[in-house]
Amino acid sequence: MRKAILLEDSASLKSIFGPRDKNLQLLEDELGVSIHPTSRGISVEGRANKVEEALGRINKIVKLAKEGISLTRQDLLKIIYPQQSFDSSKTVNGKIAKKGIKVFSGRKPQVYPKTKGQLNYIEAITRHDIVIATGPAGTGKTYLAMAMAVNYLFDKKVRRIILTRPAIEAGESLGYLPGSMQEKLNPYLRPLYDALYDMMEIEVIEEYLETGIIEIAPLAYMRGRSLNNAFVILDEAQNCTSEQLRMFLTRLGFDSKTVITGDITQSDLPGGKPAGLLEAKNILKRIEGIKLMELQGEDVVRHPLIQKIIQAYENFYNNKV
Repeated sequence: MRKAILLEDSASLKSIFGPRDKNLQLLEDELGVSIHPTSRGISVEGRANKVEEALGRINKIVKLAKEGISLTRQDLLKIIYPQQSFDSSKTVNGKIAKKGIKVFSGRKPQVYPKTKGQLNYIEAITRHDIVIATGPAGTGKTYLAMAMAVNYLFDKKVRRIILTRPAIEAGESLGYLPGSMQEKLNPYLRPLYDALYDMMEIEVIEEYLETGIIEIAPLAYMRGRSLNNAFVILDEAQNCTSEQLRMFLTRLGFDSKTVITGDITQSDLPGGKPAGLLEAKNILKRIEGIKLMELQGEDVVRHPLIQKIIQAYENFYNNKV
């Protein structure tokens, strides 16, 4: 069976083909069809049911491109490999994106929640002063919180952004690294910088860091402070002790928001137990104004293999118990 799709604009073609027609090759491998660019669009050839599947996925990409939604590599992979993602009822499609769940938009690419879990996460941050979000790597816990922080700053809802992590090393010792303490800590805090650079211009970030509008520091630097009119993000909270997390939670000031993120399966605390984070979730679960979020493997928006890796480890340890 052979069917064709007519395409009106080059933007749609670029979105579908990808660099060196990589997206077409992925679809061909996934569905066992042959896809060929034509002078007016795309021709798909193969078994009838597979051709219809391919056309459906291509049409979805075309629809989103026409609605002006910028598709990232992760978005395309989720369309190409839906069975490694989440069911279609939970997909954050153009309709939901148009509802204004845009997290941040400037000269940098727009950031949208891409799963139902991420959408709930964004709405929780909007409605609550403290949000504790746990879940596996790649679910956007820190990235979306960072985008919300930048949005709040640019909308003048807060005066500053404070980003922090507990200084627990993943199998390495900071003491053996060269340089001053700040120079030793900078590589550890690098993931926070990386997310920030995705959302703001370099010169603006440097200015804000110099003036204190944005602060990135180890958790120990939060002791004794009152964080007013700020959007505060505590990342890697699975590495917090009970005492550290209690200290941090009591730093919340007026007109502030706090987001705490962590993956309870990846603790670097002695014994590998995320005591502080689990304890906090249990103690605070009934307090109004605090929202506990649990992102799942289906919310992973990295390479499709990440979901398989997470599931494989879960199956291994569940069978081991």
